[in-house]
Amino acid sequence: MKIVVTDGYALNPGDLSWEGLEQLGEVTVYDRTPPELVVERLRDADAMITNKVPVSAELLGQLPNLKYIGVTATGYNIIDIEACRERGVVVSNVPAYSTAAVVQLTWAHIFNLLNQVALHADSVRCGEWSRCKDFCYWKTPQPALEQMTLGLIGFGNIGQGVAATAKAFGVKVLVSTRTQRDVPDVEFVSREALLSRSDIVSLHCPQTPETEKLINAESIALMKPGAFIINTSRGGLIDEPALAEALNSGRLAGAGLDVLSTEPPAEDNPLISAKNCFITPHIAWAGTAARKTLMNQTVANLRAFLDGEPVNRV
Repeated sequence: MKIVVTDGYALNPGDLSWEGLEQLGEVTVYDRTPPELVVERLRDADAMITNKVPVSAELLGQLPNLKYIGVTATGYNIIDIEACRERGVVVSNVPAYSTAAVVQLTWAHIFNLLNQVALHADSVRCGEWSRCKDFCYWKTPQPALEQMTLGLIGFGNIGQGVAATAKAFGVKVLVSTRTQRDVPDVEFVSREALLSRSDIVSLHCPQTPETEKLINAESIALMKPGAFIINTSRGGLIDEPALAEALNSGRLAGAGLDVLSTEPPAEDNPLISAKNCFITPHIAWAGTAARKTLMNQTVANLRAFLDGEPVNRV
C-alpha cells in the first residue's frame, strides 16, 4: 500500500515517529503540500493522511487509486464526505484525542483574563513592586471566579470537561446545546438566556452553517456588559470585526481565543490589535501527549481499514 502524508509537520515536527505507518506500507511524508502539488503527490496513493489539505469531488476524480483518507484531526469539514461515499473512499477521523488539552487551555485563557498573571509578573520585572510604597498592588480588578456564571455553548466531550472543572471552583454552569441531558449542577437554557446571564461565554460547538458567526453584533448585544468570551473551538464561530468592536468599545471586558477564522491570520485581522484580546496560535491540541495519541490513533485507524473493519469512520 502506498501511503502519502500530505502535511505531516503539524502532527510531527520531528519529535514523534512515523514508524507505525511505515509498518503498514510504503510511506511518503511531506511537511506541507501546496494546492498545485496535491494531485502530483497523491496520483498513485492508496491512502492519504491529511490534516488541512482539502479533498473535493474534483480532486477525487483525479485520484483513481485512492481508497482511504485518514484525517489527523477531529474535524473533517475539509473533506467532501458525500463524494467519498459515492466513490467508495473510506474516511476516518480521530475523535476526542485532545479533550483534556483543550479543557486545560480553556481554563488558561479564563484565568489569564481574570488574573492577568503575565501583566503583573512583567510589572514586577520592570521594578514597579520595588518602587511601590505599599506591600502590594494590582493593575486589574481580579474578579472572583466563584461568584461568576460560566456559559458553555456546546456540550460534547470538551464542554463536559470544562463543566466538570468549573464545579470544582464553585462556578455556576449554564449550557446551550441541541441535546439536553440530566447532568447534576448544570442548567440547560436557550442560547439567548445563556448569553444574557453568563459572565464568561465559552464556545465548544462545531462550526456548521447554523453556528457560523453565532457570536456577532446581535448576540453580543445580549451579553452582560463586561462579560468575557472564550473560543477554543472553531474560529468561524465568531464575527471577528463585531467582537473587535465590542472589545475596543469596552462592551466586553476581554476575549481569550485559540482559533481564528483564517489561520494563519492576516496581519490586519482586527482581533490581533483589539483591546484585552489574548490570542494563542491554535495550540490547544498541540501538546506532546495529545499528538502522541493522535499519531497512535491515526495508525490504528488505517490498520483497522486494512483489516476490513474500519473504525472512526465518518
